[in-house]
This record gives sequence, structure tokens and C-alpha cells, in this order.
Amino acid sequence: MPRLLRFNHALNAELELDSGPLDAEVLARLYSGNAVPPGLEPIAMAYAGHQFGVFVPQLGDGRALLLGESQDRSGERRDIQLKGSGRTPYSRGGDGRAALGPVLREYLVSEAMHALGIPATRALAAVATGESVFREDGPLPGAVLTRVAASLVRVGTFQYFAARDDTDAVRRLADYVIERHYRRVLAGGQPYLALLQAVANAQASLIASWMNVGFIHGVMNTDNMAVSGETIDFGPCAFMDSYDPAAVFSSIDRAGRYAYGNQPHAAVWNLARFAETLLPLIDANTERAVELAGEVIASFRTRFSDALLSGLRRKLGLSLPEEGDSQLAADLLDAMHRNQADFTLTFRRLCDAAETDEAEASLQSLFANRRDFDDWGVRWRARLARDPAERRARAAAMRQANPAVIPRNHRIEQVINAAEGGDFAPFAELSTVLAQPYRALPGYESYADPPQPNERVLQTFCGT
Repeated sequence: MPRLLRFNHALNAELELDSGPLDAEVLARLYSGNAVPPGLEPIAMAYAGHQFGVFVPQLGDGRALLLGESQDRSGERRDIQLKGSGRTPYSRGGDGRAALGPVLREYLVSEAMHALGIPATRALAAVATGESVFREDGPLPGAVLTRVAASLVRVGTFQYFAARDDTDAVRRLADYVIERHYRRVLAGGQPYLALLQAVANAQASLIASWMNVGFIHGVMNTDNMAVSGETIDFGPCAFMDSYDPAAVFSSIDRAGRYAYGNQPHAAVWNLARFAETLLPLIDANTERAVELAGEVIASFRTRFSDALLSGLRRKLGLSLPEEGDSQLAADLLDAMHRNQADFTLTFRRLCDAAETDEAEASLQSLFANRRDFDDWGVRWRARLARDPAERRARAAAMRQANPAVIPRNHRIEQVINAAEGGDFAPFAELSTVLAQPYRALPGYESYADPPQPNERVLQTFCGT
């Protein structure tokens, strides 16, 4: 019998879904795929994709079914999809099921990303199926996640049709994406080039947001890049503890292709693949189309750098820009790397140090060589002195840019281990804490702590 583990009542209200009396048994049947509302015809979507640089012409939703669309309160259309409900035409030999652990991970991280203010697919429901799924380590409890997205169109969706030289289908897909997400691009004379620019801009903002909270996606294949600019597919994702630009947690990323510091480069590569699918639409002259698309792709780095620096200024408490701000931020990150300082905790304690001088000792303690921080701190203080913000107001603003809590890997593993043993209280508690990441909730202070050496999680795994 399916069992409802968690239902996102706030998101349900936002979507204005008619779920009747919200009976737990009814919701469990609905969001496990055991009951399909009248009039719905679930479908699995086809797409292609470059997986770690290798093109696969047909992938598709191997364990996901699109139930349908809903208009939310603002009138925007949202896709509602089951993940882990069983085999589809694209399962590629898999069982189409999901284990409990990956479902809880995606629920926690996707909702945490939303609470952090980062565009992401949302989690509507998590249901335990009551059945086992079999993986390399043997049987595991099964579960189904219901996720919600502005849309589920990926770069790989465009690649699916482009690989078949079906330019008409690419055009229809592009028109659909423009109508759904980027209507403003119709104002100019080159809508498909403008579409490429709009997607590139959205990705630049998204990846910068990831970097500024220490998030590592883990598997940035082209089939995992949504053209809507949302974070999608939370498989082997992770948040850094100690700052390290080469940090990799994904068990399948053996060469570090999608390491933390490589994410903007991976985005450029993916966008270039997206541009290739649009070339016939951009200009009938291939050379001219390549030139125009190349200019858009080249502009990504500037857009990304600007978005990243803007976020770093907020994290450092700088309200008015100065030319040396980028170097100031880079030097702090270098000092953090040398000292293995915790990324989230360093920036959070920086908020306290911005408010009172006495708080600086707690910040210094994160650095093995305190001189590294002290030297930088002198420059930071001098920089703040040239900024007009009042200390308390500055610290308050910084606390809205520097989360107190993130979905730390060891906490998620603790939740999964407890749930696999039948205890879902840690899952509920962590969900509550992550819903307000910028607040230090009384009684939950330990959730801000980095892992002890014996708690560190060094590898995360794809849900399949």
C-alpha cells in the first residue's frame, strides 16, 4: 500500500489544484501513480543529450511521467510529473522506479533551493510505494516523487529533433518555448537568436546563484539543462562544506568535468550545443548563423561574471560597487581554500563581524592560519568604511544573502538512513529547518554546523 510521506500544501494551494478533501490515502494513490484523475493522459517525454560529452540520440524520461499542466495563481503554466512510477518507452532496460533515498534527497534539495531564492523544480509530494526496488546493493524501499516545473523542456529536447534533421519540429519546439517562457523575444526581428540569448542569460544567472551558495549539480549533461532556467534533476548533487573549487561529489563524475568551479564552463558548452540546434532558424546562411550564435555564447561569460560578482558583493556587505571588489572576493575565497574553511559558515559569520567587532574572533577560528583572514579582514574593513550602509542594516542585508543552513550532505544521509529504518521524523525536521534557510531558528542551531570528520559524505549517487 502506498503511504504519503509528505505533501506540500503551500505549493498545492499555489497551483490551485483540486485535490478534494486532501485525504492522505487518496493523495498517496494519486501521487504514486496508482490512480489517474479522469481526463489525464500521462506521457513520457523524449529527448537526447550529451552525457559527459558523449552524444546519445535518444534518452527520454526513463522513470518519469508527465501527468499534465496546471495554471498557478499568477496564470503561469506548470508541469506536474511523477518520478519513479514505473517503466516508460525510454527506460533503456531500467525498472523506471525510484528508491526512497533519492526521492527524499530531491524533495529536500529542490525545496531548499526554492527557499534560497534559486529557480528550481519544486516537490509537491513524496510517497512510499510499499514495494522494494533492486539496485547494486540489494533491495531498497521504493518511493515516488511528484515534481513541478515551469516546463520540462531541456537542451536535450531540442537535440532530439535536430539530430533527426527535423528542422520543422525544432521550429515548433522553439515557438512553444518562446510562447511559454520568453514572449518578450517576439518584439525583435530575430526571435530564435533572441531565444538563445534569453536562455543564455537565464543560465548565467542560475549558475551564479549556484556558485554563491556552494551548490554542485553533479551531472550537468545537456539533458539536465532546462531552457526555462530552472535547476532540474537533483541526482548526485551536493553542497560544499569546506571551500574547494575542484570539489566533486558525484560518483559518476570521475574526471571532475562538473566540479564546482567547472560549472560555468559546462554551461557554456551546453549552450553551444543548444545554439547548434537553432542555427537553421537563426539564419539561412550557415556561416552567418554561426557568427551570430557565437556572439551570444561569448556574452555568457560577461553575464555570468557580472551576476556572480553582484551576488558576492551582497554576501560581503558591499552596496556600492568599486573596481577592486572582484579581487577582494577572490582573495577571501583563496584564503578559505588554503585553510579549508567552511563555505557557508564563513560567510554567515561574516554577517556577524559586519555588525560587531567582537564577532570577528568566531570568524577567525574557521581559519587554521588566522593571519590569512586577518590580512584580508583589514582590507575588507577599509572597503566597508567607504560604503555608506549603516552597520546593523548592512548585517541584516548580508543575512539575506548568506544562508544560515543549507542541505548539508551528512544531514541528508542521516535523514535517508533513518527513513530506510522507518523513522521519518528527521526528514520532517530537516524540511522545516530548510524552509527558512536565512534564519537561525531557535532550537535548531546545530543544523548550521559542518560535519564532524566521521560524518563527512564524500560521494553522492545518481538515483538510477
